[in-house]
Amino acid sequence: MDRPPLRSLELTDPRALRALAHPTRLKLLALLRTVGPLTASQAAERTGESAGSCSFHFRQLARWGLCEEAGGGRGRERPWRATAFATSWSDAGASAEMAEASRIFSRTVAEWYHEGILHWIDAREREPLAWQQAASFGDVLLYLTADELRETVQGLREVIEAVVRRTAARQIPYPGARMVQFIAMSYPLDDQDPRHV
Repeated sequence: MDRPPLRSLELTDPRALRALAHPTRLKLLALLRTVGPLTASQAAERTGESAGSCSFHFRQLARWGLCEEAGGGRGRERPWRATAFATSWSDAGASAEMAEASRIFSRTVAEWYHEGILHWIDAREREPLAWQQAASFGDVLLYLTADELRETVQGLREVIEAVVRRTAARQIPYPGARMVQFIAMSYPLDDQDPRHV
């Protein structure tokens, strides 16, 4: 597999966030990052979209530096590849336009994650016992200062980044390995609505 560079692409333009806040574009970018280069026709087979639609969305992703032509092929048969392993964005201290674009994009991503979590819950019992036991689902409430939260998140990032670097060198697929999505979220709660299970 032709993997994307092991880097994160930070989106700082609100127009880029609004462009990526589209379910088909999120799906196509995820495919490029996990499957490798795809033509519009191959992407259409995997997504159920038309090849023309996939071609259009690839061009929109390329406009903001999220993918690029991989070389070879013509028209809808030219392959596209991801330019980065991950995407990051922030609206902390940003303009009102960036804050709104970030809010819309973050909600789109959260809904996408939610669909994936519900899919896992419904499919879990059909998975091998080892995978059922290895997966996690839960939360914890902590009383932290903003600095303590920042330090905790940074510590988790360092652990995950070490695993990413270690496993990136392996050839995929390798025996016993599966793609795993690790979703980390932390945010201060309204005392009146803690949502703790």
